[in-house]
Amino acid sequence: MIHKITEYISEEKLDARIRELAAQISKDYAEKEIRLICILKGSVFYTCELAKRITVPITLDFMSVSSYGSQTQSSGDIIIKKDLDESIEGRDVIIVEDIIDSGNTLSKLIPMLQKRNPASLKITTLLDKTDRREAKDVQVDYVGFEIEDKFVVGYGLDYDQSYRDLPYIGIVEL
Repeated sequence: MIHKITEYISEEKLDARIRELAAQISKDYAEKEIRLICILKGSVFYTCELAKRITVPITLDFMSVSSYGSQTQSSGDIIIKKDLDESIEGRDVIIVEDIIDSGNTLSKLIPMLQKRNPASLKITTLLDKTDRREAKDVQVDYVGFEIEDKFVVGYGLDYDQSYRDLPYIGIVEL
């Protein structure tokens, strides 16, 4: 099925904001090396574009996590579907998310990663739905765009595995 999608954030605005975030991260981590942890699948596009623009040394690793339970009910736990390949002990780590809304998954993932003793642990997200935040303990350090509570696709975000490849963020009209 093909859906009507209205452009919400243009490719040009995404590129400009990612450049700004990369410059800030590079400044904040001057003289250091960063481990970027890409949360699969949606964050791949943002992670790649961000990594290309960060000027300090970086390494990449990937995780895939999901909430237990059905779509209508969650136990509040998470399952790690793909764990990191390398240790983060003593490393400066930035978790890279495509979008954060409730923050519930991150509120469980962060303590798990902190137990692995990174030197520092921060979060960046391309999109932040602050109005939907339930996990008040999740603090996002680098935000691309705060957005309204709209169903968005593109730039890695999907609807039933479709539309990830759009070069912009669009609103799906269902």
